[in-house]
Amino acid sequence: MESETAMWTEKYRPKDFSDIKGQKEIVEKLKAFVEQKNMPHLLFSGPAGTGKTSIALVIAKTLFGESWRTNLLELNASDERGIDIVRNKVKDFARTKAIGDVPYKIIYLDESDALTKEAQQALRRTMENYTQTCRFILSCNYSSKIIDPIQSRCAVFRFKPLASKDVQLIIEKIAKEEQLEIDDKSIEAVYTVSEGDCRKAENILQSCAAINSKITEENIFSMASLAKQDEIKEILSLAVKNEFIQSRELLQKTMLHYGLSGLDIIKQIQKEVWNLDIDNRMKISLVDKCGEIEFRMVEGSDEFIQLEALLSQFTLAIVKDSKA
Repeated sequence: MESETAMWTEKYRPKDFSDIKGQKEIVEKLKAFVEQKNMPHLLFSGPAGTGKTSIALVIAKTLFGESWRTNLLELNASDERGIDIVRNKVKDFARTKAIGDVPYKIIYLDESDALTKEAQQALRRTMENYTQTCRFILSCNYSSKIIDPIQSRCAVFRFKPLASKDVQLIIEKIAKEEQLEIDDKSIEAVYTVSEGDCRKAENILQSCAAINSKITEENIFSMASLAKQDEIKEILSLAVKNEFIQSRELLQKTMLHYGLSGLDIIKQIQKEVWNLDIDNRMKISLVDKCGEIEFRMVEGSDEFIQLEALLSQFTLAIVKDSKA
């Protein structure tokens, strides 16, 4: 194994376009830009851990080769979100020519949706004035937080969460190189807890590997602070069978065992509602209750009391339905 401080996310970051998983259509379009050495400003939007930063670095490495570090300015807008960052760092880098045969440098602004509106207004003028010497790649989780003038200046690419097969390929590669034992059930568990976020999947895997080179489903759910789907389903099944006390006790036991917060478990409950063997109209009603209880917890209500109230709604819904 690598030293404990080594980050797998960096170690296994894609080196070229062929290493990027799950974003085939985006990769094909970006490869065409790079091959022609002529690309517009780019805006990457989508969930965390889907390859936005990796693709930006691959573009820089492919375009500039060994000199990619001198031709790329990488900034995290959530750290430096004010107008000064655009007026100073960005503008100073943008006005100088690139080293090599590519006619422009690249500025990569990660989490650009954290920039203030004033900083975005300054940025749009910089993008306009220095098009000859610089291209911008903006990355964000929500493109709606980027002002329209910037969006209209960029080619927008929307990233999607990685599919199960793509995450499986990445996990199998890591397991082989790090000499880990992991079966198909555990790989599926990693995908379940990561929800298509490759970075999260790698971090969970690394945490489990630090304990034991044999990765188990139990360790994965424990590391991710999530209960198994079967356990959540049993809690809800007991509630809809009018066995409220047993359901409540199992919920408490599960939360204590995995160290779950109320917000953690209510998200799992909401997902598992759809797998219950009850009427569809009732499922909709119960999901509505999940939203109401989550709101109360966010506002500061006692988590366990609210979860008990939610389970009681599950039981009452069935009782009312049977009397109807």
